[in-house]
Amino acid sequence: MRDKNYKIVSLYAFFPFKENLILELKNKLFDIENNNDLSGLLIFAREGVNGTICAEDNVIELTIDLIKKYVGINQLNLKKSFSKNKIFKKLKIKIKKEIVTMGLPAIDPILDKGTYVDSTSWNKLIEDENTIVIDTRNHYEVAVGSFINSINPNTKNFREFPKWVDDNLGKHLGNDRQKNIAMFCTGGIRCEKATSLLKKKGYKNIYHLRGGILKYFDDISEDKNLFEGECYVFDKRVTLDNKLKKGSYSICHACGMPVSIQDQKKKEYIKGIQCHFCIDQFSNDDRKRFWERQKQIERLKNKSQKIFQD
Repeated sequence: MRDKNYKIVSLYAFFPFKENLILELKNKLFDIENNNDLSGLLIFAREGVNGTICAEDNVIELTIDLIKKYVGINQLNLKKSFSKNKIFKKLKIKIKKEIVTMGLPAIDPILDKGTYVDSTSWNKLIEDENTIVIDTRNHYEVAVGSFINSINPNTKNFREFPKWVDDNLGKHLGNDRQKNIAMFCTGGIRCEKATSLLKKKGYKNIYHLRGGILKYFDDISEDKNLFEGECYVFDKRVTLDNKLKKGSYSICHACGMPVSIQDQKKKEYIKGIQCHFCIDQFSNDDRKRFWERQKQIERLKNKSQKIFQD
């Protein structure tokens, strides 16, 4: 059997998505999965679509063409990368109230949002002394990499971002309400919704990175790259480097936090059982369960390797 080269496409679009069409698209996508090696995670809501799909190139094209028919004239923001391995087990489709959860129904990027900035113009914007740069991602994502001199709101999830804005943004702006506010995230969806929030609150000069960090990595050469570290992604790869290749981080299967190669050398780290982030989070009974789970994983891994060698 030949090796597969999987194409991975992250996508999102804000557009009015009717409930009957949501269900129709969901069923058609599962039809594609039934006849092809398509996997991924997609989120549908009345405000649009968001997610990542993984398949061989021809299946990706078939799937994207289908989704575009529902998105219509609206912008379907696409970011691509490649992998020799599947990064999802199967295709999951979730129907939610929001495609990215902020928890404020009045915030609608379809009606109003900030100004897109493409990758080639981003460096100039964030190096401007009249610009403050805000990372709209979660704290554990920021910990593995971010743009130089960007502000870390230190949020656990995107729902916390509006409160951070209320409590902290004014401090960063000081008396200069004319400063540029530049925001970014992994693929562009969170920072786009964040710009809609800020415009609703009356802030001016709001910008966001089109396509997020992933598009920036794809567009910008290494010598001009102002991003330090790696980019966290919500799939089996854990992180990507600036060449969109699998990064150096893995996941602690106890708490779900990304752990670096250096983290794995710490005395607190036991593969599948604990890391320095969760050393005090679990009981001994929890750790016994983790031990059993890890032994089962190792048994299955060894069995697969034996079958392959035979």
